[in-house]
Amino acid sequence: MIYVVIVIAAIVIIFALAGLKVVPQSETRVIERLGKFHKVLPAGLNIIWPIIDRPKIIVTRKVVEGYQGRQVVRMSETAKIDLREQVYDFPKQNVITKDNVTTEINALLYFQIVDPVKSVYEIDNLPNAIEKLTQTTLRNVIGELELDETLTSRDTINAKLRAVLDDATNKWGVKVNRVELQDITPPETVRQAMEKQMQAERNRRAEILKAEGEKQSAILNSEGEKTSAINKAEAVKQSTLLEAEGVAKAKIMQAEAEAKAIQLVADAIKATKTDPASYLLATKYIETLKEMTSGKDNKTVYIPYEATNLLGSIGGIKEIFK
Repeated sequence: MIYVVIVIAAIVIIFALAGLKVVPQSETRVIERLGKFHKVLPAGLNIIWPIIDRPKIIVTRKVVEGYQGRQVVRMSETAKIDLREQVYDFPKQNVITKDNVTTEINALLYFQIVDPVKSVYEIDNLPNAIEKLTQTTLRNVIGELELDETLTSRDTINAKLRAVLDDATNKWGVKVNRVELQDITPPETVRQAMEKQMQAERNRRAEILKAEGEKQSAILNSEGEKTSAINKAEAVKQSTLLEAEGVAKAKIMQAEAEAKAIQLVADAIKATKTDPASYLLATKYIETLKEMTSGKDNKTVYIPYEATNLLGSIGGIKEIFK
Protein backbone atom coordinates (compact mmCIF):
# COMPACT_ATOMS: atom_id res chain seq x y z
CA MET A 1 0.00 0.00 0.00
CA ILE A 2 2.84 2.36 0.83
CA TYR A 3 4.49 1.65 -2.54
CA VAL A 4 1.29 2.53 -4.38
CA VAL A 5 1.05 5.83 -2.53
CA ILE A 6 4.68 6.60 -3.35
CA VAL A 7 4.14 5.80 -7.00
CA ILE A 8 0.99 7.93 -7.14
CA ALA A 9 2.79 10.78 -5.40
CA ALA A 10 5.69 10.51 -7.83
CA ILE A 11 3.30 10.58 -10.78
CA VAL A 12 1.56 13.65 -9.37
CA ILE A 13 4.88 15.41 -8.83
CA ILE A 14 6.08 14.56 -12.32
CA PHE A 15 2.75 15.61 -13.77
CA ALA A 16 2.86 18.89 -11.84
CA LEU A 17 6.44 19.59 -12.88
CA ALA A 18 5.54 18.86 -16.49
CA GLY A 19 2.76 21.41 -16.24
CA LEU A 20 5.07 24.16 -14.99
CA LYS A 21 6.79 26.14 -17.74
CA VAL A 22 9.26 28.93 -17.01
CA VAL A 23 9.66 31.30 -19.96
CA PRO A 24 12.73 33.61 -19.94
CA GLN A 25 12.42 37.31 -20.57
CA SER A 26 12.14 38.32 -24.29
CA GLU A 27 11.04 34.81 -25.22
CA THR A 28 7.70 33.08 -25.61
CA ARG A 29 6.14 29.69 -26.37
CA VAL A 30 3.20 28.82 -28.60
CA ILE A 31 1.02 26.21 -26.84
CA GLU A 32 -1.16 23.75 -28.77
CA ARG A 33 -3.96 21.81 -27.09
CA LEU A 34 -4.59 18.52 -28.80
CA GLY A 35 -2.81 19.81 -31.92
CA LYS A 36 -4.68 23.13 -32.11
CA PHE A 37 -3.42 26.54 -31.16
CA HIS A 38 -4.34 27.37 -27.59
CA LYS A 39 -2.34 30.33 -26.27
CA VAL A 40 0.99 32.14 -26.16
CA LEU A 41 2.94 31.91 -22.91
CA PRO A 42 4.28 35.22 -21.55
CA ALA A 43 7.61 35.55 -19.75
CA GLY A 44 7.68 34.09 -16.24
CA LEU A 45 6.05 31.04 -14.61
CA ASN A 46 3.18 29.44 -16.56
CA ILE A 47 0.96 26.39 -15.91
CA ILE A 48 -0.25 24.08 -18.67
CA TRP A 49 -1.93 20.71 -18.78
CA PRO A 50 0.63 18.00 -19.44
CA ILE A 51 -0.04 15.60 -22.31
CA ILE A 52 -2.99 17.76 -23.47
CA ASP A 53 -0.99 20.98 -23.91
CA ARG A 54 2.30 20.96 -25.78
CA PRO A 55 4.65 23.70 -27.00
CA LYS A 56 4.76 24.03 -30.77
CA ILE A 57 8.01 22.56 -32.08
CA ILE A 58 9.61 24.73 -34.78
CA VAL A 59 11.82 22.96 -37.29
CA THR A 60 14.37 25.11 -39.13
CA ARG A 61 16.67 24.19 -41.95
CA LYS A 62 19.75 26.23 -42.72
CA VAL A 63 22.38 25.83 -45.40
CA VAL A 64 25.86 26.76 -44.17
CA GLU A 65 29.29 26.66 -45.73
CA GLY A 66 31.31 23.75 -44.44
CA TYR A 67 34.74 22.31 -45.04
CA GLN A 68 36.39 23.26 -48.37
CA GLY A 69 33.43 25.41 -49.34
CA ARG A 70 30.88 22.61 -49.24
CA GLN A 71 27.30 23.50 -48.45
CA VAL A 72 25.96 21.67 -45.41
CA VAL A 73 22.29 21.50 -44.44
CA ARG A 74 21.67 21.83 -40.72
CA MET A 75 18.32 20.95 -39.19
CA SER A 76 17.31 22.26 -35.77
CA GLU A 77 14.23 21.90 -33.59
CA THR A 78 13.17 24.31 -30.87
CA ALA A 79 10.06 25.38 -29.01
CA LYS A 80 11.25 28.84 -27.99
CA ILE A 81 10.55 31.94 -30.00
CA ASP A 82 12.99 34.84 -29.51
CA LEU A 83 11.23 38.21 -29.49
CA ARG A 84 14.42 40.27 -29.55
CA GLU A 85 15.79 41.96 -32.66
CA GLN A 86 17.82 39.42 -34.60
CA VAL A 87 20.63 39.84 -37.10
CA TYR A 88 20.75 37.60 -40.13
CA ASP A 89 24.05 37.59 -42.00
CA PHE A 90 23.37 36.32 -45.50
CA PRO A 91 26.08 34.61 -47.52
CA LYS A 92 27.49 36.47 -50.51
CA GLN A 93 25.51 36.25 -53.71
CA ASN A 94 26.06 37.32 -57.30
CA VAL A 95 23.64 39.84 -58.77
CA ILE A 96 23.53 41.46 -62.20
CA THR A 97 23.21 45.23 -62.52
CA LYS A 98 21.25 47.10 -65.18
CA ASP A 99 24.38 47.47 -67.33
CA ASN A 100 25.03 43.70 -67.19
CA VAL A 101 27.86 43.69 -64.64
CA THR A 102 27.96 40.72 -62.26
CA THR A 103 28.55 41.98 -58.74
CA GLU A 104 29.02 40.11 -55.48
CA ILE A 105 26.98 41.51 -52.59
CA ASN A 106 26.83 40.61 -48.91
CA ALA A 107 23.81 41.83 -46.91
CA LEU A 108 22.76 42.05 -43.27
CA LEU A 109 19.12 41.90 -42.18
CA TYR A 110 17.80 43.15 -38.82
CA PHE A 111 14.33 41.79 -38.04
CA GLN A 112 12.10 41.14 -35.05
CA ILE A 113 9.18 38.76 -34.45
CA VAL A 114 6.19 40.82 -33.35
CA ASP A 115 3.48 38.15 -33.73
CA PRO A 116 4.63 34.67 -32.60
CA VAL A 117 1.43 32.97 -33.84
CA LYS A 118 1.86 34.20 -37.42
CA SER A 119 5.58 33.39 -37.41
CA VAL A 120 4.71 29.77 -36.56
CA TYR A 121 1.53 29.10 -38.56
CA GLU A 122 1.82 31.42 -41.58
CA ILE A 123 5.24 30.32 -42.81
CA ASP A 124 7.36 27.20 -42.62
CA ASN A 125 11.03 27.65 -41.76
CA LEU A 126 10.95 31.41 -41.17
CA PRO A 127 14.74 32.08 -41.33
CA ASN A 128 15.06 30.29 -44.66
CA ALA A 129 12.02 32.13 -46.05
CA ILE A 130 13.45 35.52 -45.01
CA GLU A 131 16.82 34.65 -46.58
CA LYS A 132 15.31 33.63 -49.93
CA LEU A 133 13.00 36.64 -49.97
CA THR A 134 15.91 38.97 -49.27
CA GLN A 135 18.01 37.42 -52.03
CA THR A 136 15.31 37.70 -54.67
CA THR A 137 14.39 41.24 -53.61
CA LEU A 138 18.04 42.25 -53.70
CA ARG A 139 18.36 40.91 -57.26
CA ASN A 140 15.31 42.91 -58.34
CA VAL A 141 16.50 46.15 -56.75
CA ILE A 142 20.08 45.87 -58.06
CA GLY A 143 18.77 44.90 -61.51
CA GLU A 144 17.17 48.35 -61.78
CA LEU A 145 20.44 50.20 -61.09
CA GLU A 146 23.66 50.59 -63.01
CA LEU A 147 26.98 49.72 -61.39
CA ASP A 148 27.90 53.32 -60.57
CA GLU A 149 24.50 53.89 -58.95
CA THR A 150 24.86 50.63 -57.01
CA LEU A 151 28.20 51.69 -55.57
CA THR A 152 27.08 55.20 -54.63
CA SER A 153 23.45 54.59 -53.57
CA ARG A 154 23.68 52.21 -50.63
CA ASP A 155 21.21 54.20 -48.57
CA THR A 156 18.69 54.13 -51.43
CA ILE A 157 19.13 50.37 -51.87
CA ASN A 158 18.79 49.77 -48.14
CA ALA A 159 15.59 51.82 -47.98
CA LYS A 160 14.04 49.98 -50.95
CA LEU A 161 14.97 46.57 -49.55
CA ARG A 162 13.59 47.41 -46.12
CA ALA A 163 10.29 48.69 -47.55
CA VAL A 164 9.76 45.62 -49.77
CA LEU A 165 10.80 43.10 -47.11
CA ASP A 166 8.77 44.77 -44.37
CA ASP A 167 5.67 44.67 -46.52
CA ALA A 168 6.22 41.04 -47.57
CA THR A 169 7.03 39.74 -44.07
CA ASN A 170 4.14 41.55 -42.39
CA LYS A 171 1.89 38.53 -42.90
CA TRP A 172 4.51 36.38 -41.17
CA GLY A 173 4.40 38.49 -38.00
CA VAL A 174 7.91 39.87 -38.67
CA LYS A 175 9.07 43.50 -38.59
CA VAL A 176 12.12 44.29 -40.75
CA ASN A 177 13.94 47.16 -39.08
CA ARG A 178 17.06 47.64 -41.20
CA VAL A 179 18.84 46.20 -44.19
CA GLU A 180 22.54 46.91 -44.63
CA LEU A 181 24.81 46.08 -47.57
CA GLN A 182 28.17 45.03 -46.16
CA ASP A 183 30.21 44.55 -49.32
CA ILE A 184 29.67 45.34 -52.98
CA THR A 185 32.45 43.67 -54.95
CA PRO A 186 32.53 44.12 -58.73
CA PRO A 187 34.75 41.89 -60.92
CA GLU A 188 38.51 42.47 -60.94
CA THR A 189 38.53 43.82 -64.50
CA VAL A 190 35.79 46.29 -63.62
CA ARG A 191 37.68 47.39 -60.50
CA GLN A 192 40.82 48.02 -62.54
CA ALA A 193 38.84 50.03 -65.10
CA MET A 194 37.21 52.01 -62.29
CA GLU A 195 40.60 52.77 -60.75
CA LYS A 196 41.90 54.02 -64.10
CA GLN A 197 38.77 56.10 -64.56
CA MET A 198 39.14 57.51 -61.05
CA GLN A 199 42.79 58.37 -61.71
CA ALA A 200 41.86 60.06 -64.99
CA GLU A 201 39.11 61.99 -63.24
CA ARG A 202 41.55 63.15 -60.56
CA ASN A 203 44.04 64.24 -63.22
CA ARG A 204 41.26 66.13 -65.01
CA ARG A 205 40.26 67.88 -61.80
CA ALA A 206 43.89 68.76 -61.12
CA GLU A 207 44.23 70.27 -64.60
CA ILE A 208 41.00 72.21 -64.13
CA LEU A 209 42.17 73.54 -60.77
CA LYS A 210 45.54 74.49 -62.30
CA ALA A 211 43.83 76.27 -65.21
CA GLU A 212 41.50 78.06 -62.79
CA GLY A 213 44.50 79.15 -60.73
CA GLU A 214 46.32 80.47 -63.80
CA LYS A 215 43.15 82.24 -64.92
CA GLN A 216 42.69 83.92 -61.56
CA SER A 217 46.39 84.84 -61.51
CA ALA A 218 46.13 86.41 -64.98
CA ILE A 219 43.00 88.30 -63.97
CA LEU A 220 44.66 89.60 -60.82
CA ASN A 221 47.79 90.60 -62.77
CA SER A 222 45.75 92.43 -65.41
CA GLU A 223 43.72 94.17 -62.71
CA GLY A 224 46.96 95.17 -61.00
CA GLU A 225 48.40 96.53 -64.26
CA LYS A 226 45.14 98.34 -64.96
CA THR A 227 45.13 99.90 -61.51
CA SER A 228 48.79 100.86 -61.91
CA ALA A 229 48.14 102.47 -65.32
CA ILE A 230 45.14 104.34 -63.92
CA ASN A 231 47.20 105.57 -60.99
CA LYS A 232 50.01 106.68 -63.32
CA ALA A 233 47.56 108.48 -65.62
CA GLU A 234 45.93 110.09 -62.64
CA ALA A 235 49.35 111.21 -61.37
CA VAL A 236 50.27 112.66 -64.81
CA LYS A 237 46.89 114.38 -64.95
CA GLN A 238 47.31 115.86 -61.51
CA SER A 239 50.88 116.93 -62.36
CA THR A 240 49.77 118.55 -65.63
CA LEU A 241 46.91 120.32 -63.91
CA LEU A 242 49.16 121.59 -61.16
CA GLU A 243 51.77 122.73 -63.71
CA ALA A 244 49.10 124.47 -65.79
CA GLU A 245 47.70 126.10 -62.69
CA GLY A 246 51.20 127.28 -61.79
CA VAL A 247 51.82 128.71 -65.26
CA ALA A 248 48.43 130.39 -65.24
CA LYS A 249 49.04 131.91 -61.82
CA ALA A 250 52.49 133.08 -62.94
CA LYS A 251 51.02 134.72 -66.03
CA ILE A 252 48.30 136.30 -63.96
CA MET A 253 50.83 137.63 -61.50
CA GLN A 254 53.04 138.88 -64.36
CA ALA A 255 50.07 140.53 -66.05
CA GLU A 256 49.03 142.09 -62.76
CA ALA A 257 52.59 143.37 -62.26
CA GLU A 258 52.72 144.80 -65.80
CA ALA A 259 49.31 146.36 -65.35
CA LYS A 260 50.47 147.90 -62.09
CA ALA A 261 53.64 149.17 -63.77
CA ILE A 262 51.70 150.65 -66.66
CA GLN A 263 49.32 152.25 -64.18
CA LEU A 264 52.22 153.78 -62.35
CA VAL A 265 53.73 155.07 -65.60
CA ALA A 266 50.38 156.41 -66.67
CA ASP A 267 49.99 158.20 -63.36
CA ALA A 268 53.47 159.67 -63.72
CA ILE A 269 52.75 160.86 -67.27
CA LYS A 270 49.64 162.56 -66.09
CA ALA A 271 51.56 164.19 -63.29
CA THR A 272 54.21 165.60 -65.69
CA LYS A 273 51.69 166.52 -68.36
CA THR A 274 53.66 164.62 -71.00
CA ASP A 275 52.12 163.33 -74.19
CA PRO A 276 51.60 159.55 -73.71
CA ALA A 277 52.00 158.87 -77.43
CA SER A 278 55.37 160.57 -77.49
CA TYR A 279 56.40 158.55 -74.48
CA LEU A 280 55.50 155.25 -76.06
CA LEU A 281 57.23 156.12 -79.34
CA ALA A 282 60.36 157.14 -77.47
CA THR A 283 60.49 153.88 -75.48
CA LYS A 284 60.02 151.80 -78.61
CA TYR A 285 62.67 153.81 -80.39
CA ILE A 286 65.15 153.22 -77.57
CA GLU A 287 64.47 149.43 -77.59
CA THR A 288 64.96 149.32 -81.35
CA LEU A 289 68.15 151.30 -81.12
CA LYS A 290 69.43 148.92 -78.48
CA GLU A 291 68.83 145.94 -80.76
CA MET A 292 70.51 147.71 -83.65
CA THR A 293 73.66 148.43 -81.68
CA SER A 294 73.93 145.06 -79.96
CA GLY A 295 76.64 142.69 -81.16
CA LYS A 296 80.41 142.31 -81.17
CA ASP A 297 81.11 144.20 -84.40
CA ASN A 298 81.39 148.01 -84.38
CA LYS A 299 78.46 149.49 -86.18
CA THR A 300 77.73 152.89 -87.50
CA VAL A 301 74.15 153.95 -86.92
CA TYR A 302 72.55 156.68 -88.99
CA ILE A 303 69.62 158.44 -87.44
CA PRO A 304 67.21 160.03 -89.91
CA TYR A 305 66.54 163.72 -89.62
CA GLU A 306 62.87 163.14 -89.04
CA ALA A 307 63.74 161.28 -85.83
CA THR A 308 65.32 164.31 -84.20
CA ASN A 309 61.95 165.62 -83.18
CA LEU A 310 61.17 162.24 -81.64
CA LEU A 311 64.38 162.23 -79.68
CA GLY A 312 63.44 165.55 -78.25
CA SER A 313 60.76 163.80 -76.28
CA ILE A 314 63.34 161.71 -74.45
CA GLY A 315 63.89 164.63 -72.20
CA GLY A 316 60.28 164.21 -71.13
CA ILE A 317 61.10 160.69 -70.00
CA LYS A 318 63.66 162.09 -67.71
CA GLU A 319 61.03 164.28 -66.14
CA ILE A 320 58.75 161.24 -65.68
CA PHE A 321 61.34 159.31 -63.70
CA LYS A 322 61.95 162.32 -61.52
